[in-house]
Amino acid sequence: PGPAAAPRWDPQPLAYQELQSERTEVPASRLLEETTLGRPGSEDSGCGELVWVGEPLVFGRAESIAGKYGVWMKDPEPVPPFTRETTWRVDAVGTEVRQLFQYEAAEQLAQGYPAKVHVLPRPLESTGAVIYRGGLFFQPRRSRAVARYDLRGEAVTAEREIPGAGYHGQYPYSWGGYTDIDLAVDETGLWVIYSTEKARGAIVLSKLDPETLEIQRTWETNIRKRGVANSFVICGTLYTVSSYSAPNATINFAYDTATGTSRALSIPFENRFRYLSMVDYNPTERQLFAWDSFNMVTYPVRLS
Repeated sequence: PGPAAAPRWDPQPLAYQELQSERTEVPASRLLEETTLGRPGSEDSGCGELVWVGEPLVFGRAESIAGKYGVWMKDPEPVPPFTRETTWRVDAVGTEVRQLFQYEAAEQLAQGYPAKVHVLPRPLESTGAVIYRGGLFFQPRRSRAVARYDLRGEAVTAEREIPGAGYHGQYPYSWGGYTDIDLAVDETGLWVIYSTEKARGAIVLSKLDPETLEIQRTWETNIRKRGVANSFVICGTLYTVSSYSAPNATINFAYDTATGTSRALSIPFENRFRYLSMVDYNPTERQLFAWDSFNMVTYPVRLS
């Protein structure tokens, strides 16, 4: 692809999207300590702020109605026998969603031939699942828990409730789909994005231990979860998508966990098929993976 146009920079105030929640105060000393320990060095990780999202590239298409929305991904830190090419997919329409499709590479996904189909011991809810370090992290149906399914052992190895998290339609993203609890992976590890009654519907972000699913730290943002279409985390910063159906949507807010502050953005983001039900960042590929009305797509990104 040729050189992309420079990103438009016009941080519209947008009436600041009902910024209705209070920030939890954290002693500055603790923040400094966490910042230096908890974040990768900017030199080696190549971390930065998101400044541009490119056009979507279609990798595959779901043929049945079960694939109108879903989730697809690769493991940024795979465990043998799986590789960075192994591609995973869940068609999320239906009440008993238990099938996890495994493909040798994204090309097989395009042809529709899975190498294997895993049947999860419990049905999952929503399109919030992620694959990380040899595990599928997902929300079991009608629970406020997060579970880890081990891809090699084919069994659930950890499960934990996210205290106070709304579920089954309490605080979904604007498109619905019971997306109350959304998992994310970035350069620093595993995150869960949700909301609580205490936060009055604002996005709450917690860092999870990928082995035990224990919550290591929590941030309460001032971005209303139902008011955004989706979100993802890059380099410890949460980014939100303005609309799941507008063809010319934007990445409209960023919340930086290092400073505990959010700001308005206006980075163009294209919903080519007008029904964005999942978007996740893959830190190894430096791409966003997304599901847009039956289509599995990727977006290139640029960090400052």
